[in-house]
Amino acid sequence: MNTKRAHVLLPEDLLQEIDALVGPRGRSSFLVETARQEVRRRKMLHFLENKDFAWKDKDHPELVRGAAAWVRQLRTESEARRVPRPKQSRSRQPQ
Repeated sequence: MNTKRAHVLLPEDLLQEIDALVGPRGRSSFLVETARQEVRRRKMLHFLENKDFAWKDKDHPELVRGAAAWVRQLRTESEARRVPRPKQSRSRQPQ
């Protein structure tokens, strides 16, 4: 991973709390992990607040008649492909 040095100013009390959690040698990795989590969270919020729907009916023509009908069709097709097994005879009688 390529890295680039950045000069960041932190309030002294926050720096003391971070050091108490991860120590002075763990600051960078802590700040990287925390920043990545926040970027992910903000991207997710942006996506959820977006007015464009992720689901588009045109991308799922199999569901035009509804999800229940589609599932019934899948089950019917699956049952039609099944090869019936021969019934096992009970040749062994208890003695």
